[in-house]
Amino acid sequence: MIQPVKTNLYAAKAPLEWAVVGNGILFTAQIPIDPDGAVVEGGIEVQTRQTLDNLQHTLESAGAGMSQLTQVLIYVTKREDLATVNEVYANYVQKPYPNRAAIIVSGFAREEMLVEMVAYAALAPSW
Repeated sequence: MIQPVKTNLYAAKAPLEWAVVGNGILFTAQIPIDPDGAVVEGGIEVQTRQTLDNLQHTLESAGAGMSQLTQVLIYVTKREDLATVNEVYANYVQKPYPNRAAIIVSGFAREEMLVEMVAYAALAPSW
């Protein structure tokens, strides 16, 4: 059984929840959208920061924090963007770092997106 996490992120038009919890694990996928649902402009650094802000907000909405991340899967459209993603990412996570993978993809459902992150976090036993 899963429980949706209530956030104040833009209400997706697709049939999805921004995050759900099952068996004490938070499952989420985050993209670089603003409160109006628009993909932020300004390149990979701005999009990465927005994606991580959305992730941090989602974790906080679930009563958790970035330190509870167990795994992050980072998808980008350009290999050369990974250095910038790493720089921004390092401002959001601390040791011990979550397990992580970086994957280069040909594109996303929203053409203007340059990054997407899928993350898992271990929540407190009260969930």
